[in-house]
Amino acid sequence: MRAPVAVPHSTFTGSVGLARADITPPAGIFCRNWGAAVHDTAQGIHRPLFITALAVRDSAAGHPLVLLDTDLGWWANLAYERAFRRRVVAALGLPEERLLSCVTHTHSAPPLGEPEPQWQGGELLSAYLERLEQAMVTTARAAITACEPATIEWHDGRSALAANRDLPDPAAAAGPRIVCGYNPANPADDTLVVARITGTAGKPLATIANYACHPTTLAWDNDLVSPDFVGEMRTTIEAAGGGLGLFLQGASGELGPRYQYVGDPAVADSHGRELGHAVLATLHAMEPPGQRLVYDRVVESGAPLATWRRAPAVATPRSTSLAAIRRTVDLPLKDWPSAAVLTAEFAACTDRPIAERLRRRLRIREALGDGATFPLEIWGWRIGDALVLGTLAEAYSSIQQNVRAAFPDRAVTWLNLVNGSIGYLPPAPLYDVEIYQAWQTPFDRGSLETLEAAAIALGHELLAR
Repeated sequence: MRAPVAVPHSTFTGSVGLARADITPPAGIFCRNWGAAVHDTAQGIHRPLFITALAVRDSAAGHPLVLLDTDLGWWANLAYERAFRRRVVAALGLPEERLLSCVTHTHSAPPLGEPEPQWQGGELLSAYLERLEQAMVTTARAAITACEPATIEWHDGRSALAANRDLPDPAAAAGPRIVCGYNPANPADDTLVVARITGTAGKPLATIANYACHPTTLAWDNDLVSPDFVGEMRTTIEAAGGGLGLFLQGASGELGPRYQYVGDPAVADSHGRELGHAVLATLHAMEPPGQRLVYDRVVESGAPLATWRRAPAVATPRSTSLAAIRRTVDLPLKDWPSAAVLTAEFAACTDRPIAERLRRRLRIREALGDGATFPLEIWGWRIGDALVLGTLAEAYSSIQQNVRAAFPDRAVTWLNLVNGSIGYLPPAPLYDVEIYQAWQTPFDRGSLETLEAAAIALGHELLAR
């Protein structure tokens, strides 16, 4: 096997623009995302919520790629999200595949969907969502207008914040019941993909962190609006001179902090500093902007020493171009009760946590319809030499590990909960045990593996353009 002569270096050279807006909702808004919560409304603000827009252009005269990074939880209704996004896309004049709307997945923000009659504080939600839609449009436009010559470079790091959260119930008398909490026996995917955006003067414009970890530090005892650990992560990066900080949620279906489900915002801030310092460590591990490591020569010493040197990164036609593709893959659906049956069960239920489960299942059933399969969307971008792939489902981390393994010489950013939200995608063996992610999802066994194959195929299609 021939020895490598240069370290793989995913880069893009073109134009990049950034903009940010405050999207913090008012206190008193409906903000209940946990079945165990006894409150319905937000009593205050831990940290503000933001939307950060990233626009990327190549030398061609075509449409930019626009990514919206929002401190939000998930879309409660798929039809509502699609109508919402269509209006944003139309206002921006973009092809659908050139907009990626990403949520950080905080569990301490208002739900994204039409308010329901029983929601205390729900009367504030419609106005907030109107404001959010306008903020998406104006912030994206500002980012497009702000485009300036820049370079994006990627590097892999590590963070120990995420832990496996599929724990065999220690209290279960019999049966393989799995509960949703820290399992120290199972390792977690600790990959942290960092993108550094640098202007022509060498000044960092932004730092993107793609990491898989549920922002579930704050749970049912928390009554404050909060970005969870993402807020302090951004603050840590930005205070150190990393430019605007962005967080893109990875394949975190079974991943969350070891210590979570608390009411103390200080714990979320501590988690954010932990992740923020891991991002900064990754930045320090990168070569200077526009440079890469190449093999130099052997120096004969006490041992024959292989020396490497820094050299300018070589721009290629691929590293200065962009591509965007939207595809769908048909996934099998479970034989769930009809929407009418679920509506009746929900109306009759008096147990608060069980009612929350039924409500979520009903909204999913309404979105999917009564077919045997569902055409799940996969979104793909090529930004220079790097790939960005994702879907609206909550996939387990094996998908990002296997997709990255399929492209070993490329930086691969995987996105969960992009352009919508709907159900988990656990590995096939978990359908044989009692586990939340397997009984919550509308997708049947094998769906994760089918999506993985389709995502790899999409990656190859993007690289061929």
